[in-house]
Amino acid sequence: MWNIKIFSGSSHQDLSQEIADRLGLELGKVDRKDKTWAPISAELVANMLSVAGADHIITIDLHASQIQGFLDIPADNLYVEPAVLKWIRENIPEWRNCTIVAPDAGGAERVASIAERLNVDFALIHKEWKKASEVDRTVLVGDVKDQFYAILTHGIFSGPAISRINNACFEAVVVTNIIPQEEKMKHCSKSQVIDISMILTEAIRRPHNGESVAYLLSHVPL
Repeated sequence: MWNIKIFSGSSHQDLSQEIADRLGLELGKVDRKDKTWAPISAELVANMLSVAGADHIITIDLHASQIQGFLDIPADNLYVEPAVLKWIRENIPEWRNCTIVAPDAGGAERVASIAERLNVDFALIHKEWKKASEVDRTVLVGDVKDQFYAILTHGIFSGPAISRINNACFEAVVVTNIIPQEEKMKHCSKSQVIDISMILTEAIRRPHNGESVAYLLSHVPL
């Protein structure tokens, strides 16, 4: 494993350190952006990694799979779906009676896959937009009576999100630790976290040892 180097951005160094510890490696050192407010777009990051010599990129639940088209080197976009399925089965006693809801049309395919693997009902929230950044109204297509869990990958919780969750009827709002959640959990008793450090650790270890990353698309490593 000595020819592996792990570098971390500034958004979640604790997760990166946990992955490095699992692999028995030291985190590499990174320079900051050269000036305040300088943008780093997906395409720019892809180009930077490629030019720097990266020969394989691994991502988790990209917002748009088309982002992979920016890369001219092999890329694997992993999904949190196996970890979500495991969490549902282990933490929701009546999960066989649940309904899986897509928050918008963009997430319909992914959520339908979860519903199919659990063999439960599927619903969709249809959004009508007033303008690019403002939703005029939302329509729920399906039945979710008495079913109130929210599960998501990238829990940013910006603005008034925490207060809205605290005042909502959710049993729990479940997120991964791809983004630090410790501080937010102090102010939101309903929040719970799925640890995905082992998924990322295996995604690094497997290609290095000539093993398949595809295994992680349907399994949660122990």
